[in-house]
Amino acid sequence: MLPRQNEELSAAFEELALPLLNPLYNFARWLTGNGDDADDLVQETYLKSLRAFQSFQRGTNFRAWMFQILRNTFLSARTSSGARMTVPLDADEDGPELAVAYETPETILIDSSNRKLVRSAIEKLPIHSREVILLCDMEEMSYREIADILSIPIGTVMSRLSRARQAICEELRKTLQPIPRNSANSSCRVRFAADNGEAHSRQVC
Repeated sequence: MLPRQNEELSAAFEELALPLLNPLYNFARWLTGNGDDADDLVQETYLKSLRAFQSFQRGTNFRAWMFQILRNTFLSARTSSGARMTVPLDADEDGPELAVAYETPETILIDSSNRKLVRSAIEKLPIHSREVILLCDMEEMSYREIADILSIPIGTVMSRLSRARQAICEELRKTLQPIPRNSANSSCRVRFAADNGEAHSRQVC
């Protein structure tokens, strides 16, 4: 490839990739649990994606493409380092897909002082549950985007998300003061968001 073409390709890549730096780092930080490892993961992701950028199909979802590269790089590193993968399939994932449950049994109200509790609950999830929560409720991706990144059907995204939210709520109930199950706001659900890399919840009715 000619030098000018290389420059144009690099410029086009930077225009698309630089705005994703913070979201990719946040995702990497949650996956690795370590700031230094997250930095390394993001750097390797950018190097790989730049090398592969010529094959990227313009007009398709660049954000999903970048997140997929980061996730695959993370999983490859874990495999090569001999790390024990904690991504078992749920018992019913081999069967018919489950519809996502948009409501939790009761409302759980969590303010900013409880962010550490939410973070701890998310960190306890197996990777396949943690990543779907992060992509949906923190990066606010569509089910289609998440399915593309994780290479799974949309129905599996929905069922994993439902079970992940339920697991987080159950973990929080162990710590927080019990909330009446017949709360007047029981039709609400708990959604989790990121604020400067910190986890917290917001109530969505």
